Parts: sequence; C-alpha cells; structure tokens
Amino acid sequence: MQSETAHRMLRHALLATFVLGCFVCLFLSRYNPLSSRDVGAANLAEPAEAVKIFLSNKSNEKVITLLLWFWPFGVRTNLSGCSSRFNIEGCSLTADRNFYDEADGVIIHHRDISGDVSNLPKLRRPPFQKWIWMNMESPTNSPRTPRIENLFNLTLNYRQDSNIVLPYGLIEAADGKEDFVLPSKSKLVCWIVSNWNSDHVRVKYYNELHKHVQIHAYGRAFKAYVSKNDFLSTIASCKFYLSFENSIHKDYISEKFYNPLSMGTVPVVLGPPRQNYENFIQGDAFIHVDDFSSPKELADHLLLLNNSEEMYLRYFEWKRYFKVRMTIFTTEHACVTCDYLHKHKEYKALSNIGGWYWGD
Repeated sequence: MQSETAHRMLRHALLATFVLGCFVCLFLSRYNPLSSRDVGAANLAEPAEAVKIFLSNKSNEKVITLLLWFWPFGVRTNLSGCSSRFNIEGCSLTADRNFYDEADGVIIHHRDISGDVSNLPKLRRPPFQKWIWMNMESPTNSPRTPRIENLFNLTLNYRQDSNIVLPYGLIEAADGKEDFVLPSKSKLVCWIVSNWNSDHVRVKYYNELHKHVQIHAYGRAFKAYVSKNDFLSTIASCKFYLSFENSIHKDYISEKFYNPLSMGTVPVVLGPPRQNYENFIQGDAFIHVDDFSSPKELADHLLLLNNSEEMYLRYFEWKRYFKVRMTIFTTEHACVTCDYLHKHKEYKALSNIGGWYWGD
C-alpha cells in the first residue's frame, strides 16, 4: 500500500513538473523584451531619445544622427523618408545645429565653405563624429581652397572612387519587361543651355555642328527661355538631345545625360570618354561625339538615323529591361550617407582632398 501511495505521489509530482514546464515554455514564447512596459520606460527619457531607444532595440543598431550643416545652394528639402523611399533604416536627419554634439556625422557642402571656412562648426568635434565633404560640381566649377585639408573624414560625391558614391542618375532593373512607347517627335536635335561660355569645348562643338544639321537651341544665349514645367516635355519632343557637359572630368555625367534617357530621347554626349559612360549604361543607349571624326560626320549620322526608324529604335532596346531613376538631391545624399555610417564604424581621415579631386 505504501509503495502504491509513493508511486501515486511520484506521478503527481512528475505531472506537476510537466505542467509547470509547459507554462514556462509558453511564457517564454510569448514574452517580448520590447514590451509596451519597456517602451513606456524609454519614454521617461527625452521624446527624441525615446524614439532612438525604440528603433535601436528593434533593429539591434544604433540610430544614426546626421546633421546637414548647410542647405546646399540654399535649397531646403524634405529630409524624411529614408526608410520608405530608399529602404534605409535607422536614420535621424536634421538641419538643426542644436544637435551638433550628438550628431554621428555632419555633411558640409563645399560651395558654402570654399570662400570662407569661418562658417564651419566652432564647437569641439566629438571624437565619434565624422565630417563629410559633399560636392556634386565638377572640379572646374568648384573653387579650390587648401583650408579644407585635414578637416574631413569622408567624401560624398558623384565619383566612383569617393567614399560615399551617388551619381546624378541611376540605371535600375525594370520591375518587368517593359513595353517602350516612343514619345511623339517634332524636332530632330535640341539643346537647352544656361551657362554659355565661348571658351567651352561644348560651345565650340555646337558652333560647328549647327552648320550641318538644324538644332533647336534654347536658353538665355538664344533668347528662348524654357520654363520648368516645359523642360522635360521639350526634351521628349526631340529625337536627339545634346548632352554636352560644361567641363570634362572623370565620372562627371550630370542630369544633362539622364534627363533625355528618362524621356525617350537619344543623348548625344560630350564629356568623359565613351568607356566612362559605359560604366553606367550600355553603349548602344547613346551617341558619343568621339565616335566621329568631325561635327559634320556626326551630323550626317543623325540625318541617317532620322531617315531610318529601324536604326533609330535600336537606341531604346535597353528600355525593355532597365529604367532611369534620377537621384533626389540632398535627401538621398543624406540617406545614403546615413547608410554608410551604419556599415562603416572604422576611423578614417582625409589629408589630401585637393590632390584627389583637383589633382596636383
């Protein structure tokens, strides 16, 4: 009898242990360390800091605070949307200089300090903070100053050998095979130019080219202003567009190239060598002036394409598989910089921006 009682008590103990174990497992499976109570505790901190604590726990990464010291060219933009627009998480972007002490990075636009470095931050730089030199202008159009040496940790630029790279446009894979429809064309060759300088290579080339083919030219030099609303539609109405850069430098391929690509117009480019362009898009999407021995030979080729729809349409084969996305000035630069700072925690300093960018 005692033995039976002992066995019964042992079975009850084992059953109780099993039930308790199941309860513990269920509790652990349901338990979330980021509970509402924990978030409430985080809210005891400053509101902005509470958000950072929440995001840090959620992504297991520190939220990057990035300060824009100047609005480039004085143009204010919307700094929100890194996550929704570019799929970049954990970014707190601001132009409020009161956040200087806690900023992980400070973007400083070159044009705003090229003549006067006295408008740089006066406070001591926190040891964890990186200064980022931002410049999207070509070396020819960027005033050089030796006073920027030994100030910066990183470069933000269109050049492919920059620390943080962001060209003027991107050629991305299309979501599916695209059915390209050629816009209606009423003009053969067009050019919209605001910066006219008779010493520019592009102006000299234009002066020869227009002797052999009609060019619809717009801009201040031609007393034919094109409004912002009509800018892209004007480009789309032309079979060819003169994507002539104002200066020729490595990787300097501006919106003058990407605008006609996006609008279904063939760019005729004057800039860095053809191979440099082909680093960004396949070679049969554009025409390079270097492919011809003279402006007259180029004009003859454009007239030939004008008379052959089959040959002309070959320049749009790439559009079946790819699309153009223009980069969003300032906002995307800040988001991409935030992403870089997330991925690169190592120390880095720059001692020779001048030699790298302008050449010695």
